[in-house]
Amino acid sequence: MSNKRDASASKPPVERRRASRRREDERLQQRELELEAARRICQAVYQRIKEEEVVEKALRTAMEVLGAEAGSVLLADPKSRQLVFRHAIGPKAEILRGKGIPWDKGIAGAVFKSGEPEIITDVKRDRRHYEDIDALTGFETRDMIALPLKLWEGQPIGVMEILNKRDRPLNDDDLAILTIISAISAVAIEHARLAEEAKLAELIRLLGDISHDLQNMLTPAVAGARIVQTELDELIGNIERRDVSKARASHRRCHSMLNVITETSWRIQDRVKAIADCVKGLSSPPQFDRCQVRSVVNSVVEMLEVLAKEKKISLKTKGLGSLPEIVADERRLFNAVYNLVNNAIPETPPGGAITISGRLDPDGKSLVLSVADTGRGMPPEVVQSLFTPHTISRKPGGTGLGTKIVKDVVDSHGGKITVESQEGRGTTFHVHLPLVPPAAREA
Repeated sequence: MSNKRDASASKPPVERRRASRRREDERLQQRELELEAARRICQAVYQRIKEEEVVEKALRTAMEVLGAEAGSVLLADPKSRQLVFRHAIGPKAEILRGKGIPWDKGIAGAVFKSGEPEIITDVKRDRRHYEDIDALTGFETRDMIALPLKLWEGQPIGVMEILNKRDRPLNDDDLAILTIISAISAVAIEHARLAEEAKLAELIRLLGDISHDLQNMLTPAVAGARIVQTELDELIGNIERRDVSKARASHRRCHSMLNVITETSWRIQDRVKAIADCVKGLSSPPQFDRCQVRSVVNSVVEMLEVLAKEKKISLKTKGLGSLPEIVADERRLFNAVYNLVNNAIPETPPGGAITISGRLDPDGKSLVLSVADTGRGMPPEVVQSLFTPHTISRKPGGTGLGTKIVKDVVDSHGGKITVESQEGRGTTFHVHLPLVPPAAREA
């Protein structure tokens, strides 16, 4: 018999009973904490439908229950094979949002790969610790619990990390509570994703109906515009020469507006189809051909100039004449530029400007098309969400589809898009396009 058992047996019966009651009280207290954690997390996450809200509430509840200083939720992105910070709480935590780390690196990567939780009592001594994150935020991680977010079967969908418990180091009792929270959170996140997919499915159906109705409505509109143009041609042809001066000026204006109407009609139908394809995650192969970027931009300006003037905003172009001819899908490129300019108009106050400029990259193999506005700018969390599956829209009822269409167009051309924005100062999007897309070279 061990010395420990001998010592326990040697204690008086009254002390043994007291020790037994203390252990039982501790077990009951732990169970109460676990039940309270389950109640709070269920109440917190199942009142939310959006994935972003579920993630935030799950993390905040976990930290409050344990009294932790910081925490984060990283969700897996299979396309980039990264764990992406979807939400973080702590000093300068907003810096992390949207950043990704390789899903096989760091403590988070190890937990994601194994599917098993880990308690790290001294993070500095663990060689797997991703020190770049602490360096970025200025936060010093002492101890950590990292556990996978997963359903009962299958691979984890992400990792939850809880850092630095305030009153004592994190331990197995804390892990038991977090295991309950993470399991319920994973189910809630999947539920939110399914709800979003259901919304998109309904949106796809509606877009199909809208596209069909638009096609029916636009056909007579285009035909009517052509009839008006023919009538104007005949009318001008019968006017005597002394009346021609003013009549011809009016004729040119009518022609210009009719061309805009006709072009806009077809562009609307094309745009609805692009949105429907974007929502479905489908897209027809790009139709690459030689293309003048200046002509594409001029078409966008021509279509949006009336709207910009109504808002007292000037549309400007700069440096487009010196751009070389590129190989591109002109229709898609138009949609991308149209989206960027159209989105900038409501963000720009009266008296402001939107400038579309172009320049050749120093390597001579690509060009940069920039759309800059003097609008209200965007906060960091909106900027970081752009061109991701979780785009945040600030417009009432906004879906974020516009930016997704732009990203899809740029990707199909083998390019990249970046954004610079400062609240109160404006936003600039930079679209980098190769002169010949890789897909076109392979064809």
